[in-house]
Amino acid sequence: MPKIQVVKSVSIEKDAASVYSIVSDFHYWQHWSPWLIQEPEAKVTVSEDGKSYAWEGKRVGKGEMKVTNEDKNRSVDYDLTFLTPYKSHAKVRFELNEEQGGVNVSWHMDSKLPFFMFWMKKMMIAFVGMDYQRGLTMLKEYAETGKVASKLEFNGVSNYDGCEYIGIKHDIAMSEMPKVMESDFAKIFEFATSNPDAVAGKPFAMYHKWDLVNGRVSFTSGIPINDNTNKPNGFELGAIPSTQVYRLTHKGDYHHLGNAWSTIMGMERAKEFKKNKNIHPFEVYDNDPREVSVEDRSTTIHFAVV
Repeated sequence: MPKIQVVKSVSIEKDAASVYSIVSDFHYWQHWSPWLIQEPEAKVTVSEDGKSYAWEGKRVGKGEMKVTNEDKNRSVDYDLTFLTPYKSHAKVRFELNEEQGGVNVSWHMDSKLPFFMFWMKKMMIAFVGMDYQRGLTMLKEYAETGKVASKLEFNGVSNYDGCEYIGIKHDIAMSEMPKVMESDFAKIFEFATSNPDAVAGKPFAMYHKWDLVNGRVSFTSGIPINDNTNKPNGFELGAIPSTQVYRLTHKGDYHHLGNAWSTIMGMERAKEFKKNKNIHPFEVYDNDPREVSVEDRSTTIHFAVV
């Protein structure tokens, strides 16, 4: 059976004991779990001592996890069993290593795919790796601040009127996205400020292709414009047609937007809606991040459906 090994890490500005108390007690996991955020209504049962828990839901499937070994403030080992959508078993481990200013936390998983899924090995490693990175980002925020600025609102299917837009397109490594998008939207906000009558909607980012295995993404940063607007230098013209869309809104910090994307992409794979492959998905920034708190930032993902 194909082996799956994943390791991701993060530096947290807290002492090892504080972080250890969170990862070793499942009562805390609902605050930062990269899976449970996708289905808040999932049934979760935690043992009284916090050393085992079980979950069941339509999106997150069914399974259980229990602590099998602890080295206080240094490491925790777990047995993880998935019962649905298919049966599998994994060994999971957290390692905590003190460093200047805090603790480095690494999250390990060793598992095997069912033989008939051998062709998905690289993709599964990418999927789990992204889930682990999302989880560690939330764990870091929860450990440092006591809360996580990330919440999902499932809005359902509605109509999108369509628009013409100006945009900047890239094909880059995913690690470059934060810096590149910051530069893009600085240019977009400059255009919008200088040409308020030309703007016909809120800024957005449209994602043309995700290459999770190789860590690359193709996307366009843009803003809707009126029909009679001339194309400014440094931008290209484009259009999004009128269409039915499934809308999922993320409330909170932009660095948690992966929670919304992982959720809606999982919903599409689970056939909760049928994707219109001719229109690429896009996220609309509902409010200006310069004018609201991090917790109040609102971003709505639009997935065209048929």
